[in-house]
Amino acid sequence: MSSTQLVIALTKGRILDEVLPLFAQADIVPKEDISKSRKLIFDTNRENVKLMVIRGSDVPTYVEFGSADMGVVGKDLLLEYGDEGFYEPLDLRIAACRLMTAEPIKAVPVQGRLKVATKFTNIAKKYFAEQGKQIELIKLNGALELAPSMGLADAIVDIVDTGKTLKANGLEPRELIAHVSSRIIVNKASMKIKNSVIREILGQLREAVERN
Repeated sequence: MSSTQLVIALTKGRILDEVLPLFAQADIVPKEDISKSRKLIFDTNRENVKLMVIRGSDVPTYVEFGSADMGVVGKDLLLEYGDEGFYEPLDLRIAACRLMTAEPIKAVPVQGRLKVATKFTNIAKKYFAEQGKQIELIKLNGALELAPSMGLADAIVDIVDTGKTLKANGLEPRELIAHVSSRIIVNKASMKIKNSVIREILGQLREAVERN
């Protein structure tokens, strides 16, 4: 990758919708409408800055291995992935939600080993171990709310925003594991090689966050 070219990996979906206005305030604007394109790499108004739009779960990998210099990703994925491979210099304070356990409404406490369905297996393992609870982990990538009603699990660990989806499926949030928001992460080598441009962008984003 060029020592002057900067690639920033953005997360698809809700985070992208909330981060683009923040980037615009920091004078980073894609040259075309990202929502109407099937492309994954976009030029911006800054000749040396490109935006890459990928799945959130892939952002830490792209940044750690240097295919992207910077990235925007939810704290939930950083907790799951581990944060040793890059720097995490800025909380953008967007896409805020909570990572929680949830169980059927008025569920009777389970005797013995709790069956927990989640896509956040590392987080769940660590959390319940800290609670001194024995669990059986069931990895699911979607439709977690179905797991208890279908007898697959006693509880789930998932992102909770309003809680309406849980309620609609007969579940209620129980224990808070972590508050989640979107963070900027930076490749360690890029921070050395492209220090001035990265620090400039971090400063502009920090100002934009403070204004909002």
